[in-house]
Amino acid sequence: MQRPPNIVLIMADQLAPHFTGTYGHPVVKTPNMDALAARGTRFDSAYCNSPLCAPSRASFMTGQLVSKIGAYDNAAEFPASIPTFAHYLRVMGYRTCLSGKMHFVGPDQLHGFEERLTTDVYPSDHAWTPDWTNPHERIDKWYHNMESVQQAGPAATTFQIEYDEEATFLARRRILEYAMRGTAPFAMVVSLIHPHDPYVPRPEFWNLYSDDDIDMPQTGLTDDPHTLRVHHGIGADAQPVTEQEIRNARHGYYANTSYFDSKVGEIVKALEESGQLENTIVIVTSDHGDMLGERGLWYKMSFFEHSARIPMIIAGPGVENRTVAEPVSLLDILPTFLDIATCTGQTAPDPAMDLDGRSLWPLLQGAVDNPDGGEVLGEYCAECASHPIFMIRRGPWKYIHCEVDPPQLFDIYSDPFERENLADDPAHAQKVAEFQSFISEKWQEKPLYEAILASQKRRGPVHNAMEIGTLVSWDYQPPRDAAQEFVRNHMDWTVAAEMTRFPPFKKKIRELE
Repeated sequence: MQRPPNIVLIMADQLAPHFTGTYGHPVVKTPNMDALAARGTRFDSAYCNSPLCAPSRASFMTGQLVSKIGAYDNAAEFPASIPTFAHYLRVMGYRTCLSGKMHFVGPDQLHGFEERLTTDVYPSDHAWTPDWTNPHERIDKWYHNMESVQQAGPAATTFQIEYDEEATFLARRRILEYAMRGTAPFAMVVSLIHPHDPYVPRPEFWNLYSDDDIDMPQTGLTDDPHTLRVHHGIGADAQPVTEQEIRNARHGYYANTSYFDSKVGEIVKALEESGQLENTIVIVTSDHGDMLGERGLWYKMSFFEHSARIPMIIAGPGVENRTVAEPVSLLDILPTFLDIATCTGQTAPDPAMDLDGRSLWPLLQGAVDNPDGGEVLGEYCAECASHPIFMIRRGPWKYIHCEVDPPQLFDIYSDPFERENLADDPAHAQKVAEFQSFISEKWQEKPLYEAILASQKRRGPVHNAMEIGTLVSWDYQPPRDAAQEFVRNHMDWTVAAEMTRFPPFKKKIRELE
């Protein structure tokens, strides 16, 4: 039986497709993503399912909406008992590896990966728990405020640069080692933190752009309640920013997008140099987008397009070169991976839970693209909210519902910047009624709200206790045995040199005279 293809997924953090050359931005340089799209499939209506780091990633790995698994926010535990694509792929014979960020909260820091090459960049405990009983109170030590905008500009190094350099280097080294050892098939996730704020790039990437190149936001602050909550939550109402600071922040974001793209290039080059590219499916995506000043907002935490839409580019054996307008989401990654793993005749295990996504493999192989078909569901149950927020993207329509807010209905085809809320338009009353009926059938709002409050309440005492006395951290510590690295006295250095050289040196056999 032919072995199934390798899988390498490269995940950005907070990358909106709008700000990439691959998706048509006239300024931002993303040549490596462009090259993948030029030989693969680009999805033009791909979404995250919860526009915040940890819940989005838990949803992505499990194929489940966060309301089903309780991974509501950046400090909610991702239960170890929920199967991920890494578990399923391991059962199917894949070597599974994570290099970089995944923002797992809780003591399980692997969630099915056989090995993890780096620690995480963010805490794994309950410190960032929101309090919906005090929705206007900012989380202590919370990462986001307007300093990321006000202090944007180039620097020689940051913790984010150091982290992504390490994650990329270790991933590249492991890819080459897979080739040396004949390890196949393998599934690797390389998850970087750029272009996530703060918007501080290396000078060489900052210098790719000039101030005159930087376009400004096209939509000003709106007065819908959730926008105002987020605006307050990130401190934008207390820390107004100047036009130049907005320009600097977007400049830094564009530069860091190009930096992320360069890392995509390094990973693809490692696959190419190790002779594995032709049998590897490469996916580039993100956990969510960045408002980047649109509607007076920054970062994520809303279901507007710049926050909720993501890039999704897939290239490799069996993947057609095309664009797909049909709405898809990160929930679709797990079932797609199962189909990729079975495309050469393997048998996939039955999923232990009903999956909320669907496989994209038929679309990747050329199935008819239906822009008016498909459906994406989203949930937001985290900070800057006080009740669950639901999103439905169906064909041209996006509907956003929250019990305490007026509904929002947008026609994304004719109004991509979502300037005109059609929910109160009598001409669309039937459409609103259809979406409301669907929400009533799909979600039990009151029990979900009560479950979220209970989760938040439970986490407080756990976190407070963990801060008293001896610290026993859940943060992942990558194993390392220096006695077995490079050259040591129990090794023959010539053998070590031969084993770690790729391609291997081909010895010539001398003819006997």
